[in-house]
Amino acid sequence: MLRILPLLCLVLLVLTGCGIDADQDVLCRKLIPAFESGPVTELSTRSYAEDRRVLRIDYRSGDQRHWIACRFAGTGMEEGRHTLVSVATDRTGWLTDMRFAMLQQWLRIKPPRDAGGAAPAAGRAPPTRWTPVLFLVQQIVNAATVACVYGLLALGYTLVYAILGQINLAMGELTMLGAMLTAMAAAGLGMAGWATWPPALLGVLVLAMGFTAVQGWTMDRLVFRRLRGVRSHTPLIVAVGLSIAYQEGVRLLHGARDWWPAPVLTERFTLLSDGAFTVTALMMQLAILVLTGGLYAALWGIMQRTAFGRAHRACTDDIAAAELVGVDVNRTVAATFAIGGGLAATAGAVIALYYGGVNFFTGYLIGFKALAAAVVGGIGSVPGAMLGGALLGLVETFWSAYFALAYKDIVAFGLLTLFLIFRPQGLLGQARGRGD
Repeated sequence: MLRILPLLCLVLLVLTGCGIDADQDVLCRKLIPAFESGPVTELSTRSYAEDRRVLRIDYRSGDQRHWIACRFAGTGMEEGRHTLVSVATDRTGWLTDMRFAMLQQWLRIKPPRDAGGAAPAAGRAPPTRWTPVLFLVQQIVNAATVACVYGLLALGYTLVYAILGQINLAMGELTMLGAMLTAMAAAGLGMAGWATWPPALLGVLVLAMGFTAVQGWTMDRLVFRRLRGVRSHTPLIVAVGLSIAYQEGVRLLHGARDWWPAPVLTERFTLLSDGAFTVTALMMQLAILVLTGGLYAALWGIMQRTAFGRAHRACTDDIAAAELVGVDVNRTVAATFAIGGGLAATAGAVIALYYGGVNFFTGYLIGFKALAAAVVGGIGSVPGAMLGGALLGLVETFWSAYFALAYKDIVAFGLLTLFLIFRPQGLLGQARGRGD
């Protein structure tokens, strides 16, 4: 399985895509002149993580940045894929029915016909026999970035669980901290004119990883080290308390508003097209997969070839015996929390720079989904964490594409429930036999 995993990552790297419908993007961009009298530049498109029917286009008009959002009646190959139902801008919010009707008149959008008399949109070829295949390919590539987010955070969960046999539910909030810090730093880079400079973005990532690594180390030093010998559910309850404390602390310091960093690495490529459906890819997607693959390779090398990796494996096998043979357990556990925090920050940086819309509550649901990925892959197994993230990303993306979007979270946690019932150790996990 370990030999197959790099090949899987390579395949995902080749197939990666942004999941943006090119036809919807073109239609939404046609609306910008209705709100801007002058030329616009630096256009970039992103989709909303929670509602794939909505596209948001960021652009610059003169010396100011603006955005426009378009909601369509469907996604993918659904019937309403090219039917615009509402529009919002940063200055007006969602348009009222009257203003939207006037916008439709301005764009000369005709109301859709009934199912029996619908005709293909002008300039768009009818579906071919390859359209369903291209749509399937697009869904595979859509899952790549989601899998990276879940996999990186699942690594943090699995490293801590492997050494302590405890789940740190506050790991999701470390992702939130990384996302918020990345968003604020990106805003500062934008004011300095460095928002798209790769070395500056890399510096932001290092800053976020370092900050959350310190937070992870502090969690262990001040909280979990004191509870290491406790046999009750106290550590789990304390982790929930830490999670709430981080959420409320960030909310009080920065408010409940969403942060939308300016999009970066927005070059888009057309991978495949049959005239009716286009598979597209963003440079940002390639960067995310390269980053994830590099971090996974670095972690694998650390775990297999360094003194810390040997100490971690010894503590995983039997923490009491490891201490008897001279392993510095406290330092090993603290370093594990720090590494987990750094990986969580990377997941947060991906969320902030690719999806946007981060706030104090960002890490809550993402954290539980990453925990589900870790359990499915085999919590305690480093390759299992990445495999679980890939599987969960595929399941969630496919469900969103082919079925009702509102049920995707139910499916994700339903998958976790099934694994807990029929295979508690996960795909690559093993039953724990610890002496602590």
